[in-house]
Amino acid sequence: MNGESVWLGSLRGPIKSAMFIFMALTAAIYAWLVLAQFTTVDPIGMHEMIRPTGRPIVWALLVCLGLALLFSALWMSDIKGVIEVERSGPFDIVSLVLGRLAMLATVFIVITMSFEVVARYVFNGGTLWANELSLWIAAFVFLFAGLYAMQQRSHIRIYVIYDLMPRWMQKSADTLSVLLIWAFIFCLVWGGYADAEKRLLTLEGYGSAWDPPIPGTVKTTVLIVAILVGLQALSNLIADWNKAPEHHSADDIDEHEIENIRKTLEDK
Repeated sequence: MNGESVWLGSLRGPIKSAMFIFMALTAAIYAWLVLAQFTTVDPIGMHEMIRPTGRPIVWALLVCLGLALLFSALWMSDIKGVIEVERSGPFDIVSLVLGRLAMLATVFIVITMSFEVVARYVFNGGTLWANELSLWIAAFVFLFAGLYAMQQRSHIRIYVIYDLMPRWMQKSADTLSVLLIWAFIFCLVWGGYADAEKRLLTLEGYGSAWDPPIPGTVKTTVLIVAILVGLQALSNLIADWNKAPEHHSADDIDEHEIENIRKTLEDK
């Protein structure tokens, strides 16, 4: 990643400072909760971490963690990766921020599963929550990564016929593609809104011993991200409307990817 600001400009410094502040607060509160496991008669367990009613310290931890992730994603979205495309529309910022959240969430999955492996096979004390927490986070990673892929134009596209078209026909094909995307999103939201609302309002659980509200949160997020994907597709269409026609070949794409990978490794 290069160091040039993508969109924050003068706000980049304050965002970075806020990121470190909330990361430090999160670490401090978490350390206190871990210490409380050994020093209090009523320690806070993982079940209360997702149902923090009556526990201000848990709310404080969740708020600080959420803000730390938000400011981290904002700061990271202001740094362009070597193999990333240039930002071409104002909506790209939303996709970049959520894409960075997906990257950070992947780290949490690795940490969670590593903790489970050590706890189970070293200390013979596996958890009830690690696998479900990983599934929960992975669902959001999948959704946010799909939005990021749309912004980067890295979703699957077949150019065999598209490259043979004149530019006006390519624009027509792009417009039809966006219309089909929006038709699918309309049907998805129309058919799933009532069910998603019911699950969210009741925070429907997973039905396990830990019982996290995976259905209650993921179903709603599916609809929200679907709408965001549609907005990103429309933003791409507008941004690419006056671009010169592109021509693709397997050899050119492979060589370009190899060069980008080489530059990424050199920057590291």
